[in-house]
Amino acid sequence: MEVLNLENLEVDMPLRATERSSLVGRVIDQLQTLIESREWPVGTKIPAEPVLVELLGVGRNTVREAVRALVHSGMLEPRQGDGTYVRAADDLGAALLRRLRRASHLEALEVRAGLERDAARLAAERRTPEDVAALRAALRRRDETRQEPDPAEFVDADVSFHHAVVAAAHNGMLTDLYSHLTDGLRAAITSVAHAPLPDGPRFQLDSHAALVDAIEAADADRAIRCVEQYINETIASVRTLQDADPLPGRPGNGDSGPGTGTGENTGGRS
Repeated sequence: MEVLNLENLEVDMPLRATERSSLVGRVIDQLQTLIESREWPVGTKIPAEPVLVELLGVGRNTVREAVRALVHSGMLEPRQGDGTYVRAADDLGAALLRRLRRASHLEALEVRAGLERDAARLAAERRTPEDVAALRAALRRRDETRQEPDPAEFVDADVSFHHAVVAAAHNGMLTDLYSHLTDGLRAAITSVAHAPLPDGPRFQLDSHAALVDAIEAADADRAIRCVEQYINETIASVRTLQDADPLPGRPGNGDSGPGTGTGENTGGRS
């Protein structure tokens, strides 16, 4: 009996790219388009499953599988008893969020420091009068909310201030990258809202005000020094708090923010 030698067999069957033509795949594409185009911005609650079924003209199982796939990718986040929310604007943002969940607060802070130094330098070189006005308004709100009983008010104002600095850099890629990172860094800021720190290192009012002055004066070197000042103050707070009692965000305290897997935590708010 003749034995067929498969190693020498030539098959005239060139490989072709497989088209993503399944119904679930098409629904995933449509939902991704809504997210990536910012039609559904980060933080938005997406329509309920019955609404999506009607709008898309597909079955319940198809919608359920598509949403489950985007939850698995990190772009969507289910909240029990509430609904499903947009967590990241694209695949890159989802990947960064997954990585941030495994990072310590100090690691995230070090990455943030590099981005904010570049943003401050570019903002000093490129700021417009409208940028300066936005920075002044964000700085006022940051100052006004530091005594609010709900620390979330200050956290929101702090994040908004730094977004305004990045926006003044007029670099779209930097803005997108920073946005992805700060979505995860918000958890680190929130986790130390009640940290037992003096007002100076906790709120860092002087360095933030000096940063706005430097940007308005087009002094890039001074703007970078301001960033380094509040970052270094925050790192010092981290090291102080690591030697203190267990903080929110540490294992066993019911918080799963960044840093919980490494034993490091962050202090201060910047």
